[in-house]
Amino acid sequence: MKEYRSDGLRNVGIVAHGGAGKTSLAEAFLFNSGAINRLGRVDDGTSTTDFEPEEVKRKVTISAALAPCEWRDHKINFVDTPGYADFVAEVKGTLRAVDSALVVLCAASGVEVETEKVWQYADELSLPRIGFINKMDRENADYFSVFDSMKERLSTSVVPLQLPIGAEDSFKGIVDLIKMKAITWSQTNKSTESDIPEDLLERALESRQILIEAVAETDDDLLVKYLDGEELSDDELKKGLLKGIADAKIFPVLCGSALKNIGIQQLLDSVLAYIPSPDSKVAMGMHPVSKETVERKITDPFSAIVFKTTADPFVGRLSYLRVLSGSMKPDSMLYNASKEKIERIGSIFTLRGKTQDPLTCAHAGDIVVVAKLQETTTGDTLADKDKPVVYESISYPKPMFTMCIEAKNKGDEDKISNALNRLMDEDPTFKVRKDVETAQLLVSGMGELHTDILAERMKRKFGVDVLLRDPKIPYRETIRGSVKVEGKHKKQSGGHGQFGHVWLQLDPLEPGKQFEFVDSIFGGAVPRQYIPAVEKGVREALNGGILAGYPMVDVKVTLYDGSYHTVDSSEMAFKIASSGALRKGALQAKPVLLEPICNVEINVPESFMGDVIGDLNGKRGRVLGMEPVGKGMSLVKAQVPFSEMFRYTVDLRSITQGRGNYDMSFSHYEEVPQRIAETIIANAKKDRTEEL
Repeated sequence: MKEYRSDGLRNVGIVAHGGAGKTSLAEAFLFNSGAINRLGRVDDGTSTTDFEPEEVKRKVTISAALAPCEWRDHKINFVDTPGYADFVAEVKGTLRAVDSALVVLCAASGVEVETEKVWQYADELSLPRIGFINKMDRENADYFSVFDSMKERLSTSVVPLQLPIGAEDSFKGIVDLIKMKAITWSQTNKSTESDIPEDLLERALESRQILIEAVAETDDDLLVKYLDGEELSDDELKKGLLKGIADAKIFPVLCGSALKNIGIQQLLDSVLAYIPSPDSKVAMGMHPVSKETVERKITDPFSAIVFKTTADPFVGRLSYLRVLSGSMKPDSMLYNASKEKIERIGSIFTLRGKTQDPLTCAHAGDIVVVAKLQETTTGDTLADKDKPVVYESISYPKPMFTMCIEAKNKGDEDKISNALNRLMDEDPTFKVRKDVETAQLLVSGMGELHTDILAERMKRKFGVDVLLRDPKIPYRETIRGSVKVEGKHKKQSGGHGQFGHVWLQLDPLEPGKQFEFVDSIFGGAVPRQYIPAVEKGVREALNGGILAGYPMVDVKVTLYDGSYHTVDSSEMAFKIASSGALRKGALQAKPVLLEPICNVEINVPESFMGDVIGDLNGKRGRVLGMEPVGKGMSLVKAQVPFSEMFRYTVDLRSITQGRGNYDMSFSHYEEVPQRIAETIIANAKKDRTEEL
């Protein structure tokens, strides 16, 4: 592929709800531009951008993939993104790298949950957008219904740029509302331009008027001309449309069929005509030392942001860069301004799916890939060391779905750590931590599909077979009553014996006080040198629990009496005596099991409030309050047992059709209801028996 300067580039993220046809559309772009010589199909596992084995198996996009094509002496960097919530990191990273979004909708399904979400992400970045209503040949295809839903649920600023000719099996072409011409396709996929059919002319004129009015409102001169009743020329219409799209004030909508290859070349032409090139873009960042705001024009020294990273056991780490200013060449040294490290750049290339195409230079505005950067990760800024800049890192949602991960085969434990670290390099929404209390290795992701696929990748890429299980709950035990108890350890086996004798009082403490040890010995009933051993024995017994093996908390232990032997007493004897006394006394002091309770804040559409609250009640939750937060959404605040929240990501998506989201944090411990506690205690005893 030849070199392209910034004015000859376009960067477009293809976004949609899963199943709208993004990948098929990317395939059609590559085919029509001559980048590939045959159309692959998602269903056959032959599409260019869905090349990972997990994608081929499931027939869904999991990773963002580059699909650059050359069209009319320009290079368009298309990035095909996933359409499922579990892989939001790929979408958010892509939208930071591109200059516009192509929002694809299915002509039968219309606006769906992820359509709304990706539109919102683009809104946050003020990205220009073009809408494309795909699958016009599908059963129940309805362009006008989908267009109306876009206007209602996405933006009132969507405007028609094309109308369909026919629908479903009879779909055969489009009406161009700029040229006011019809374009139809034959069975052999040859297109013909002609006059608009009589039965569509009135609707086409009405739609063009909507377009003209929207364009006129973007420019004062055009608005005056329009209000004076003068006709806008096609050039004025195109110029106003370009400005309105660039300012994210107009969102034109086109239509077609990726599978039938109808409307694809016209869509490519529209991308060139109406999507702004990166040549006028100014990037805003921060000086890494002075922290002052700095701007970078395309002519300034080199800078780039890393928006995606992949880890391959053979190729190594691949870093996807959006060059924001200057240029870079292979075999050069760059500065990672985020980590203050020097990196060596080897080869520079673009990717078409998994196919590498080497480049001799990467100019401002381009999207390229480099291999084997040692210190650089997603979100980092690469720059010229003499003129450094750090760009704002990419914002990702917090992973809320957590599982315990274990090696399936003994001896693979060391491999797991390496594989997980490599996968975290790839995916900023994938987190790993070791639970100190349960000693379990925990992985967190955006959902069940996310963690399942990461487990599959561990096996394929790194040869580690793993099991995913629900994590252990960090239960606690405590007492509700007070008791006085004696503990005595006496053993005589010839020579020095063992003797320790204590009287303890056990009392419940306020929740959250954890543990208090009080020494109330007077008169030397227990010598001072043995008091620490008594406390140590008490602590060890508390840590082991008495009901289900969970640590005991919120207990006050008072040592108030005892006795000793001048020869046989020892620290060990008093430790054993106090430990036994604690266990015996706790059983008499009305012991109970405690469970962690979480604060949960749920953003939910008002129409699903009743279902969400009903589900929380079924999870033993307490709703603390509700408040509207705008745009038809409400915030529900509740407290819910942690044990009920493991799969809440999945549950909430199901209840709200994917429109709800939540955050969760630890609040406090509460007593487990007796019926549930009995089951937990029985299971804990069973597990301990099996371990012996």
